[in-house]
Parts: sequence; C-alpha cells; structure tokens
Amino acid sequence: MLSQRTIDTFVGLFLLAAIGALLVLAFKVSGLTSFFKPAGYVVTAQFDDIGQLKVRSPVKMGGVLIGEISSISLDPTSFKAVVTLNIDKKFDAIPDDSSITILTAGLLGDNYVAITPMYSQTYLKQGSNIQDTHSAMILEKLIGQLIYKLGNSGATPAATTTTTTTDATNKVGAKHE
Repeated sequence: MLSQRTIDTFVGLFLLAAIGALLVLAFKVSGLTSFFKPAGYVVTAQFDDIGQLKVRSPVKMGGVLIGEISSISLDPTSFKAVVTLNIDKKFDAIPDDSSITILTAGLLGDNYVAITPMYSQTYLKQGSNIQDTHSAMILEKLIGQLIYKLGNSGATPAATTTTTTTDATNKVGAKHE
C-alpha cells in the first residue's frame, strides 16, 4: 500500500503537469508561440482599406508564414492605412516590385497579408516600401454592391429591350438583302 506522502506527491506532480499543459494551450491559442521576435527586417505598405487586419496578423508568401504585422497606423496626409510588416531574415530575397494583398482566411476568417513575388533583381530591405498594394475585400461592401446592381437591373423596362432586339434584327436583315 502506498503511503499518504507518495499519493500526495503523485497528485502534486499531476497538477503541475496539468497546469503546464494549460499554459502551453493558452499560448498556442493566443498566438504567443515565442517570447522573442525572430530577427528580420521591417517594410511598409499603404492601403486604402485594411478591413479587420490586426497587429500580429500573419504575413504569408505562397502560403508559407514569413512574418507578421508589427504595427498599423494612419498617414495624416494621404489618410491611408500604413501597415508595417516584420519579415523573418531568412526570407531576404523577396523582389522589391512584389505586390501585397490583404486576404481572408476562409469565408469569415481573420485577415492576413499575402505577398506575391514579381521578377525584379533587387530585393526588399530594411525600410523598403511596397508600392503595389491591393486592399481588403469587405464582405458587407460586396453584398451592398450586389443588392444595388440587382435593384437597378430590374428598373429597365421590357419594351426597351424588345425594341432593341427588333432593331438589331432589322439591321441584320438589311445587311443580307
């Protein structure tokens, strides 16, 4: 039979292991996978609309995580969103004419930044500014535009459509005579 002291020791070790597992899970869920940022370089890009992009959102190229968003601010003169990206130093051969797009992970997922490399022989470096930017597609705006277009397409009278078709038939018939 195990002594009370041995049982208490096993229970204590089990509790410590459970607390450790919960801490690891909390760090994974929150995105805090490391306490120190990897060494890299910082580049910026300006967007008309960044949607729900947040600081620490991923930066990907070809689906591979290459960095994260380090800050977001507003340019007081152009009133565009200035996004600062921290790119890992091992990805130092990204052409400087690359384009950058804000995409959504899944239908209603979080936004992330995707870099599409181009063909320049010069590469992004510390302090570079990416010129070719594509803003986020906002689902609410797209639905609003669709509803607006559907509403306006029903406003065309049927008689106008019939007249146009008849005119086109007459023109075609006139060419054959």
